[in-house]
Amino acid sequence: MRLYDTARGAIVPFEPGPVVTMYTCGITPYDSTHLGHAAVYVTYDVLQRRLRDLGHDTKCVRNVTDVDDSILGKARTLGVHYLDLAAAETGRFDADMAALNVLACWSEPRATSAIPDIRGFIGMVLDRGHAYVAGGAVYFDISTFPDFGGVSHYTREQMLEYAAERGGNIADPHKRNPLDFVLWQPSLDDEPS
Repeated sequence: MRLYDTARGAIVPFEPGPVVTMYTCGITPYDSTHLGHAAVYVTYDVLQRRLRDLGHDTKCVRNVTDVDDSILGKARTLGVHYLDLAAAETGRFDADMAALNVLACWSEPRATSAIPDIRGFIGMVLDRGHAYVAGGAVYFDISTFPDFGGVSHYTREQMLEYAAERGGNIADPHKRNPLDFVLWQPSLDDEPS
């Protein structure tokens, strides 16, 4: 099997061991999923099925970001609890994946169940000097990671453009660098904290 390696910018041989582990970013369940979601998960499904055909075991992990600004805002608009909204939309997503006959994930952790681990990780990143606190939020300091952007090979200008398009808030006055990103942010009064 040969796969495209983004970091190397080339198609390279893929020669895994008997167990192949993989991760794909999961949904933020505040609304129905769409064709873009299906394309990602069907791609991973095809990859897993081919690997299994070749005699490998696969363990695919896909997270569910069940607490997020988009969920909190939508729940507020609908007048429902954010976890009820997340559960309903996750159920709808699961039904969509079943209709597409996508293999179930080996593990599907939820952000809400990982909060202690996330806080511990952020504490470690702060202790090691790779993050800073400003305006009540914690930001990752990309200047401490010299190879930031090295996998994508994007220029700084491209990264700024993509960050602005995809909610990166490059104009945040608390950031030391517009490409620094939020690890933790303050909650509004009616939000979980």
